[in-house]
Amino acid sequence: MSCHDDGTDGDQYEGPALAVSRPRVALVGSPNAGKTTLFNALTGLRAKTGNYPGVTVARRVGIARVDGREVLVEDLPGTYSLEPVSPDEQVVADVLAGRVEGVEAPQSLIVVADATTIERSMILIAQVLELRRPTCLVVTMVDELKERNGNLDIPLLARALGIPVVAVVGTKHIGMQAVRDLLVHPANWPVPPLPPPVGMERRAAWISSILEGVLHANPHEHRWTERLDRVLLHPVWGSIVFFVVMVVFFQVIFSWAVPLQDLIGAGFDALGGWVQQNVQNELLAGLLGQAVIGGVGTVLQFLPQIMGLFLMISLLENVGYMSRAALVMDRAMGTIGLEGRCFVSMLSSYACAVPGIMSTRTIPSSRNRLATILVAPLMTCSARLPIYTLLIAAFVPNNTVFGPLHLQGLVLFGLYLLGTASALLIAALLKKTALRADPLPFYMEMPPYRVPGAKLVVLQVWDSAKYFLRKAGTIILGATIVLWVLLHVPMVSAPPGLSVQQQGSYQMEHSVAGDLGRAVEPVFAPLGFNWQINVALISSLASREVFVSTLGQISAETTTADLSATMTTEVDPVTGKPVFGPGTVAAILIFFVFALQCVSTIAVMRRETNSWKWPILAFCYMFALAWLGGFIAYNVANAIVS
Repeated sequence: MSCHDDGTDGDQYEGPALAVSRPRVALVGSPNAGKTTLFNALTGLRAKTGNYPGVTVARRVGIARVDGREVLVEDLPGTYSLEPVSPDEQVVADVLAGRVEGVEAPQSLIVVADATTIERSMILIAQVLELRRPTCLVVTMVDELKERNGNLDIPLLARALGIPVVAVVGTKHIGMQAVRDLLVHPANWPVPPLPPPVGMERRAAWISSILEGVLHANPHEHRWTERLDRVLLHPVWGSIVFFVVMVVFFQVIFSWAVPLQDLIGAGFDALGGWVQQNVQNELLAGLLGQAVIGGVGTVLQFLPQIMGLFLMISLLENVGYMSRAALVMDRAMGTIGLEGRCFVSMLSSYACAVPGIMSTRTIPSSRNRLATILVAPLMTCSARLPIYTLLIAAFVPNNTVFGPLHLQGLVLFGLYLLGTASALLIAALLKKTALRADPLPFYMEMPPYRVPGAKLVVLQVWDSAKYFLRKAGTIILGATIVLWVLLHVPMVSAPPGLSVQQQGSYQMEHSVAGDLGRAVEPVFAPLGFNWQINVALISSLASREVFVSTLGQISAETTTADLSATMTTEVDPVTGKPVFGPGTVAAILIFFVFALQCVSTIAVMRRETNSWKWPILAFCYMFALAWLGGFIAYNVANAIVS
């Protein structure tokens, strides 16, 4: 669940990978069958990512080099059937039929099926065999089936289907050489001798006859899964378990990350001290100390929390729980006119709204898809976490509420819950009015429960961490440098008698950025925001995390601990009141629950809807909600403490 947007579209896809002389092989399989793992093992880093011409469905094409030859391998979107019900599945059917302009139909097909759920893959296998093309079957997760005391007779299955069948364990590279050997001459793979029978009664009998002799499963394993599912998929108990999992989720994010955050902060403290001692040029020292260390450094200190978020998401996904949560939530989603696939996209938005919005391509109904796109940014993405963590750690006491539950973790959970509940309520409103549509059936394959491999989890968390670091090194660094310039031009002379820190504050207040912050004060004054908060708010449009780095620059602090201490004691020189009073802190938190402060999300909404109307609508209604929510929070919090 990491945030990646390649930013390309179909007509930009070009290069030698499209050479006609290379054999073309397509990977076909259901979601979570191990198709992408196989693709990565075959192509390595020789892969290109883009979109199919005319549609926004992602396309991945790579080159496999085998026996001195190059084979073009295409990883098709996951599909349960060649009878499409969603944009992703429609693309698979169109590519295989050669109906996508500018994309040559694959000459040979590799069907990928999970050995632990091969019964559910047999319908797709039958449909692919009906295409009458050179075909082979790659069966994944065979080690897992064996661990469950099950067995799949691969040679007998190959004879029954009339095509080559290879068993692989992708994560351990077992069986990969056999697949590579087949890729030497994919055009020579056998065409299925007889197509499977047509018609659901006849086809079910064909599947049973195929599997009866080749698949030996452990019935006790199914009973263990059924016992768990009776609880996790129960309308009441399943909902309670989901709620408890989410509470623990946010307690972990706060508790485990503090020591690592303190360690990173100490490192930036030492780096800031070195800059002060060794950089003699005052202007360069300011740029390095305030923009780079004070700006980017204060954001990087939240890397432990970000990694904790992605670690929990990765564990829940790989253990098989996320699909169960989606099925449980399908009942709740049905009451507002949506379905479980919509909730899957919304869950993806916890990491980042960009992949969450892109994942709506699996939703069959165009109106359900649009409703999900319009509310996905309300799900609390990882970019909000540095803001929430900074303010909660500084202003919310870490009191024990009940057992292992602490107030800070519960406040964080409350903010996430508010964003989710708001998304569901607004989606319900959209589905009752402008986007009303008839419900479609929802189906989702329940993956088997499995203990995720440590290497897989570490790689997934590291990929997400790399994106955060890359973002900190590009977007956030660029924004903080631009902001540092705007905070220091024009150069003004401070009145005599001011301390060094007061002179710096005077310069920033009378800079271009300061003027901009004061210009919007009439809009944000009812929320208790002064010019400093306004500048941070405007800069956060580049990326929400820049809000924290901006406050670090303005206060000339290089660590979150120092920034937190400054925020708790800072007083407005005009009013004599705290800059970050209870009402203002509450207003900032609620504002970021609702506001669409992300240019990347706006851009992907434009691309996925093919119109500026919907992202503009989303930005406006979310800003209105953010302002109104912040106004209410400001006045309620002040009334409580007064």
